Amino acid sequence: MIAVAVLLQLLILAGALYDTARLLSPATGHHAVRVRRHRAALEAAERRLVGQRLRGRIDAAAYRERMRSLAEDRPRPAAAWHRSREPGPGSAGDATGTPGP
Repeated sequence: MIAVAVLLQLLILAGALYDTARLLSPATGHHAVRVRRHRAALEAAERRLVGQRLRGRIDAAAYRERMRSLAEDRPRPAAAWHRSREPGPGSAGDATGTPGP
């Protein structure tokens, strides 16, 4: 009975040491690459949203909703990103008929 208890304790200790070593070691392999790519894609999407907001291509509500979806890591379909896009002032499609920049 004591031998079984000692064996279980050794297995628990080995598992704890293994988990600790994995947590403390630098991330390697496919997971780290995937995480870096995902983070870079989120940053690029955030920069695009800021640019669209600054150029007046999206309104404040659309900007907030899209930034929230990025923060919650909920991807939106590509069609949804372009559907709410309206021509900004001075663009070829605005009501004044003036040529855009």
